[in-house]
Amino acid sequence: MARPQAKVTAKVQQHPHDTSEAGQLMVLIIGYVLIALLIVTVVAAASSVYLEHKKLLSLADGASIAAADSFTLGQIDGSSGTPTAILSGPRVRGTTLDYLTRDGAFARFSGLAVTPATGSPDGATAVVVLSAAVHPPIVNFLVPDGIRIEATSTARSRLTR
Repeated sequence: MARPQAKVTAKVQQHPHDTSEAGQLMVLIIGYVLIALLIVTVVAAASSVYLEHKKLLSLADGASIAAADSFTLGQIDGSSGTPTAILSGPRVRGTTLDYLTRDGAFARFSGLAVTPATGSPDGATAVVVLSAAVHPPIVNFLVPDGIRIEATSTARSRLTR
């Protein structure tokens, strides 16, 4: 025998003016927008610092090549009969400053400086270390002096036939 099934229906009553959660979605949207803007700001600042470092590194590469070409001829090696290229620290530093001046780098980089580490540690290698300040967009008011970056480049003089 089949039992008759009772039908249970529930009515959900909707109130058109239920304000218990009104505005909660707006707070959530504003929070997500602020987080997205913060992420965009950090990425833009990091990208700016990265790109300026690459520009400074390119400048240091050019300066080190110019400094390596400023060698003087040294003693002739006894066995091979070829002269050696000799670099001096003050000459490397002077050539670096001359290169930066001719290139107009002091106008392009804020706070550009040739550090004391620039020179020739072994008499055959030109080491150029440049330092500059980067002013990232949007967050510049947080770091008014900028973020210091440093680039090091080495070039070696070698005479060949």
